[in-house]
Amino acid sequence: MSAFLRHFLDRATVPHLTTEVLHGALVDHSAGNPRILTSMAAELLDMAARRNLPQLDEKLSFEVHSRSPQPPRTRRQA
Repeated sequence: MSAFLRHFLDRATVPHLTTEVLHGALVDHSAGNPRILTSMAAELLDMAARRNLPQLDEKLSFEVHSRSPQPPRTRRQA
């Protein structure tokens, strides 16, 4: 998975977008699943863009990925 993430960062011409610690954490937490890896990275990239941050780091990852998930909405029965 590390090569997978590195490839995408290189192709996007932003090889230093993530810190080495965050890179390793994303790879570890994705459990070998490319969809999970890209989803986690996309969430971080979205938040970094909103905050105009120059690099994704583990502090941002902790903020984004430690939020409590919202319970699914249920439909009201009519």
